[in-house]
Amino acid sequence: MAENGATKTLERDGGIVIEDDWPGYSLDLFTYPEHYCGDLESVYIPHGVIMDRTERLARNIMDDIGDHDIVVLCVLKGGYKFCADLVEFIKALSRNSNKSLLMRVDFIRLKSYLNDHSTEDLHILGGEDLSVLRGKNVLIVEAIVDTGKTMKALLTHVETFKPKMVRVAGLLVKRVPNGVGGLPDYVGFEIPNRFVVGYALDYNEYFRDLNHICVISEQGKMKYKV
Repeated sequence: MAENGATKTLERDGGIVIEDDWPGYSLDLFTYPEHYCGDLESVYIPHGVIMDRTERLARNIMDDIGDHDIVVLCVLKGGYKFCADLVEFIKALSRNSNKSLLMRVDFIRLKSYLNDHSTEDLHILGGEDLSVLRGKNVLIVEAIVDTGKTMKALLTHVETFKPKMVRVAGLLVKRVPNGVGGLPDYVGFEIPNRFVVGYALDYNEYFRDLNHICVISEQGKMKYKV
């Protein structure tokens, strides 16, 4: 989080912690697209749990910055479902409370993965001119934060446009040994260092059509490897 000017101190919620030995739920307990049969190990976080946690994050955001107009900066492609659901929950809360949060939504695309590995080569698409952020309160919405290098680079880039305040909402934060950044201001789940797909998170553009967050199988990695 970065701020310019006086605002109240933010109490961070580290998110729901999923332990390293959590195997996930059996696929037989849920429905998922038949074309991914054999490509998944387990359902790691069911869609309903994602939605409930996202609603809680929306309430936290309203409590913290509900008196400010904000620009929501959605990080594509993986963040689009989380961002859409988060914005809808904020809108619902805004309609039914004495706080009214005026939002504008903009989009930026980051690419730093090849197969299941994060690379040093970060591409920022659509972020050449973010002058709309100047003097604004900005909420960056990202689906997953692992090493923190990508988010650190994005924050540095966003700060060049001199926003008034920047906060970050991350649905997933991975526990990785080589992390370089702090936690997002709003965290959905803290998860082990496993490669997960679904809820718009992909493996080489596949699996975005899964509602649940799942663990990809070795067969799935080989099948869609580039």
